Amino acid sequence: MRFGRLGTELKHGYNAMTTRESDMLMDIGYQLFDKNEVVEFEDALQETAFVILTGEVEITWDGKTEKMHRESLFDQNPYCLHVPRGKKVVIKALTENAEVLVQQTVNERDFPPKFYRPEDVQADVFGQGMWNGTAERTVRTIFDYDNAPYSNMVNGEVINSPGRWSGYIPHNHPQPEVYTYKFDHEQGFGACFIGDNAFKITHNSWAELSGGYMHPQVTAPGYAMWYSWMIRHLPGDPWRKTRNDLPEHVWLNDPNAKIWSPKK
Repeated sequence: MRFGRLGTELKHGYNAMTTRESDMLMDIGYQLFDKNEVVEFEDALQETAFVILTGEVEITWDGKTEKMHRESLFDQNPYCLHVPRGKKVVIKALTENAEVLVQQTVNERDFPPKFYRPEDVQADVFGQGMWNGTAERTVRTIFDYDNAPYSNMVNGEVINSPGRWSGYIPHNHPQPEVYTYKFDHEQGFGACFIGDNAFKITHNSWAELSGGYMHPQVTAPGYAMWYSWMIRHLPGDPWRKTRNDLPEHVWLNDPNAKIWSPKK
């Protein structure tokens, strides 16, 4: 497990977080563009997912060109291009400080590139009606084993309303996972729990979650938190929405669990 911070302001170009040589088995980073800048991507070994975070870009592959744009991480589903190894992708920024999340991992399988539009992204509300609403959050899934079994990766997002929890109840799974965080206000903060350790979440921080560690998150009142969640399937053991809830907290899954509240 590891926790890192890029700082409130990203530098121009590629801002690296994790690498495939680490326990996470994935190269992950933010690409920050100047307006009209053109960047080419091509990797002979790794599949790659490009997710628009801020601004507008033009993305080209196999003679096809699409636009990806986003004004709000919190209110809009993303666009994403997912390509196999050896595929050349060209991105041109149409706005200043356009930002794209890049996720890569080794994959020997070839598959047709897939362009996801916001309407293709599954969005679910988790924790609804439980624990007085303190862990209600929106979970977006761009691709996972269900719709992309050829991939070695999972890519999605979570929106935490101010003061609420996610990744709850505390749970773990054997596959490594990476969280990358942003807030609706750059001074926003929260907390990430990895096993028995707690880390302060800030704008542009990230967490490396080794297999077997529990990993709930919480954001401070007044600050909405967005984070990308990216899982690396293990050989012969893909992540299929399976999780191991910590036994001492399983009682909270009972819809009739009695949660303390102040007496009137």
